[in-house]
Amino acid sequence: MTANAAAPVRWLVTGAAGMLGQDLLSVLGADGTAEITALRRADLDITDAAAVLAAVEGHDIVVNCAAWTNVDAAETEEDAATAVNGTGVRHLAAACAKTGARLLHVSTDYVLPGDATEPCPEDAPTAPVNAYGRGKLVGEQAVAELLPAHGYVVRTAWLYGEHGPNFVATMLKLAAQRDTLDVVDDQHGQPTWSYALAGRLVELGRAALAGQAPAGIYHGTASGRTTWCGLARETYALSGLDPERIRPTTSEAFVRPAARPAFSVLAHDRWAAAGLAPLPEWRAMLAEALARPVFAELAATARTTESDRPQ
Repeated sequence: MTANAAAPVRWLVTGAAGMLGQDLLSVLGADGTAEITALRRADLDITDAAAVLAAVEGHDIVVNCAAWTNVDAAETEEDAATAVNGTGVRHLAAACAKTGARLLHVSTDYVLPGDATEPCPEDAPTAPVNAYGRGKLVGEQAVAELLPAHGYVVRTAWLYGEHGPNFVATMLKLAAQRDTLDVVDDQHGQPTWSYALAGRLVELGRAALAGQAPAGIYHGTASGRTTWCGLARETYALSGLDPERIRPTTSEAFVRPAARPAFSVLAHDRWAAAGLAPLPEWRAMLAEALARPVFAELAATARTTESDRPQ
């Protein structure tokens, strides 16, 4: 399946109601060459192979944002999580292989062990530390096996955005409720704005369709690095709040069912092969995101409550 310069590009977005899915629809909506099919979980169960094939038919590019995202629940419901994150992705890859569509599958840093000390390259050995990561790795392997020439895995991490719960929004909401917050300072990663990632996915899809981007793994995270505590403090500073209200703590203070990688800093070398630059540095990305109405309103409320506190 190919597209010439005059023909519209037919995009299918699965998981279209999620944070990244909604941003992807916004980016594609501004593209006059895009014909968009947006499918929410209620519209398409990707664990249904026949339904997936029927949905993929007639599309040039499939972007899979559908996923089981409850990391802790996956520890006790691993089969259900892997059915979506692994088997469902295999169905999408098989359908794309049959129809000729390109597949852009959104994956995660959690397929890596998280014990590195330098940014992990795209070909770093995988070794998930939790059930969620194991299921996502099954999905990655399916894309590589079934779509060696037309399959693209884009790993991301520490996503935040305007649509749905996320760390940045939570920090701003809690700023209006608590004087201080203890935030983990021993997990390292790259806070990534979902809208910026959506734009990069669209660029990669276009390059893939034009034969300009080699298939395989790409790392879709912000440049630079910080910790959760660093992200919280920067969020407060950029929002006109006192960053000293954020106090560093360790992972041991917040024990959760699923282990988290201690080091989720990814390298971005493969973007050059697609003629694309890495995503911007995380602070610049965060500053742009915080200017959006959802975050600006949360920050305004938090500033009001902060000014009312006794000094």
